[in-house]
Amino acid sequence: MAGSPRIEFGYNPPSGDRGKETIRPREYLGDLQQALDVATQGFSSIWVSDHLNYAAEWRLECWTLLSWIASRYPDVGLSTIVMSNSFRHPSLVAKMAASLQVLSGGRFTLGYGAGWHEGEHKAFGFDYPRAGERVDRLEEAIQVIRALWTDSPASFSGRFYSIDEAHAEPRPDPVPKIMIGGAGEKKTLRVVAKYADWWNDVARPLPALQHKLDVLRAHCDDVGRDFNTIRKTLSIGTFINKSHSRALEQAGLSNQDGKTSTGRPLYNSDTTVVAGDPSAVRDQYHELREMGFDLIVTYFVDFQDLTQMKLFMDEVIPEFS
Repeated sequence: MAGSPRIEFGYNPPSGDRGKETIRPREYLGDLQQALDVATQGFSSIWVSDHLNYAAEWRLECWTLLSWIASRYPDVGLSTIVMSNSFRHPSLVAKMAASLQVLSGGRFTLGYGAGWHEGEHKAFGFDYPRAGERVDRLEEAIQVIRALWTDSPASFSGRFYSIDEAHAEPRPDPVPKIMIGGAGEKKTLRVVAKYADWWNDVARPLPALQHKLDVLRAHCDDVGRDFNTIRKTLSIGTFINKSHSRALEQAGLSNQDGKTSTGRPLYNSDTTVVAGDPSAVRDQYHELREMGFDLIVTYFVDFQDLTQMKLFMDEVIPEFS
């Protein structure tokens, strides 16, 4: 629609059982390929989550899956949402990302974060320091990655990481954007203000989202960064159905819970989602766009039945293209 505000939409497929979709391990590869065959016809990018296991669930490793997707789908953007700095040394991440950028023809964005799930860190033998130190490590890691992408040789000496005249060839061209995921108000959003090209937040009620934006703006002012140069992205689930009441039911919401006539995202006690018929879903995404979010990474709980995804591609994405 001419004159409508633009939003790019990315699809976040499951890497395994994450408590949203039904995962059939023996059929997973076929289910994933079926979903991506459809998603890549309408979504601009594919986003892969980085977890090893929350507990005992079936799950694939992030980078391996992303590389498989990159090779099979040559016309779509690629990203991670978001890689845990704790799992891989940043110099290795820089080399991995540069290699994928070359092999994919420049389609990669590095989504990066400090790591948050204590259980999987301890189960797999990764250190899990306090939150403040994890963010300090993240800040150094981004400097290491950027140095390896842009300098040859590259050197960096910090509290946690150091490299010494490292030649990381081939260097990526173009240099990938770095998207930092996280919303800690004292430290993480300050790191976003200092280093991120893009920022990613998780779904929250609108007042909480606006508060995070205000905090980020204050950090930008403090470090001398133009707030508007940081792209704002959001991870949020979508429940869409031609029947508005059915969409609310699928999302676990009642008509009383959903204030769709105001255009506000619906939410329950645990998470915020967008839910409703196509008109209501469009209204909710318009309001998020007005707040400044212009890239939405979404998922649909029906992994094998692609009816919701197809309806979204037909009735929502064109509104913002």
